[in-house]
Amino acid sequence: MELPLWRALTGYRILTLCYALALFAVNYREYAHPLGGALYMGVLTGWMALTWNRTSAPERCTKRFLIADLALALAGILVTAAVDSPARIDSGAATLPSIWTGGAVLGLAIKGGWRWAAVGSTLVAVANLAERGSPARDTVHNVLLVWVSSIAIGYIVEVARASERTLARALRIEAATRERERLARDIHDGVLQVLAMVQRRGAALGGEAAELGRMAGEQEIALRTLVAGGLLPPQRSAEELAGDAELVGAVAAAPPVPTGPIDVGALLAPHAGADVSFAGPGTPVLLEAAAAAELAAAVGAALDNVRKHAGEGARAWILLEDEPDAVIVTVRDDGPGIPEGRLADAEREGRMGVALSIRGRLRDLGGSAELLSVPGQGTEVELKVPRGNGKEQR
Repeated sequence: MELPLWRALTGYRILTLCYALALFAVNYREYAHPLGGALYMGVLTGWMALTWNRTSAPERCTKRFLIADLALALAGILVTAAVDSPARIDSGAATLPSIWTGGAVLGLAIKGGWRWAAVGSTLVAVANLAERGSPARDTVHNVLLVWVSSIAIGYIVEVARASERTLARALRIEAATRERERLARDIHDGVLQVLAMVQRRGAALGGEAAELGRMAGEQEIALRTLVAGGLLPPQRSAEELAGDAELVGAVAAAPPVPTGPIDVGALLAPHAGADVSFAGPGTPVLLEAAAAAELAAAVGAALDNVRKHAGEGARAWILLEDEPDAVIVTVRDDGPGIPEGRLADAEREGRMGVALSIRGRLRDLGGSAELLSVPGQGTEVELKVPRGNGKEQR
């Protein structure tokens, strides 16, 4: 945001120096002491030759440099009273640095905001009034113009910096949220489902297995609470945990995801079975590997919900459609449907299957997941993934 302002200020200082030198050359013979004016203009030109690039970047434009730049401008205004004739001063002749002085004030505004601009423009106003000797109309007009414009620019710079910081903070929060959701999806698809299975099987087997199932159930509740963003439930004391068996799991490393377009139908076909029917085009439906893998995972999460919530004997149908600008997968079942408000309650309880494993995945792909459920008539989930800008080779 700041770099264009600093570059513009550099150009302004160079152009206004050229203007001040041309103005001095044209009126050289009219000065009461032209050699004194020439000496100052030489110093100003040398200063600019040494420091012209100091305002091209905020790192090089230090506070000391800005103070020295403003001091040189103020000195030029005051020196004008000594080298120019009173008649020319009274008639409103320009000072030696002329509008180059504005560059020093603008540098303060960009670097330090409206407060620095107010101090710098006030000092320039005092110097102009001292050089003129009386508050003439044109002098007051020029002073007010510099004062108001520099403070306005300083204020705009402060607002822009605050907006930039807010945007950067929002982007960091968004990145952290997306990473949290990705981890939550992985936890839901793996760890939570394993814990739920251990709890059910342990309760069915009884004995020591029932105790392991109870422990798995406690950890599932704690992990769901953490995924949902809440506080963990109270933990049992060390004495209560002393006799518990230690569960150790080994997770196999997942194979790397291939690169390039792959056939979505090949990823979805293995879901077909006695209770699941799959239908798709006779030709490959190509999608980038990462997007295809996420889409297949979302379909898997939808089928998991069918198995867990649709009841015994429920059937599911998968329909794959290949559109010119998107790939659409519809998962439908003939279960009892989802009662109104149940999904919101599930999210509050930490059951994030639909929110993260399905909708979260599709949102990250730039797509959408629409769920239609009528009590007693089953549930339908439509997953839509747009194709990439460079369309997959068919």
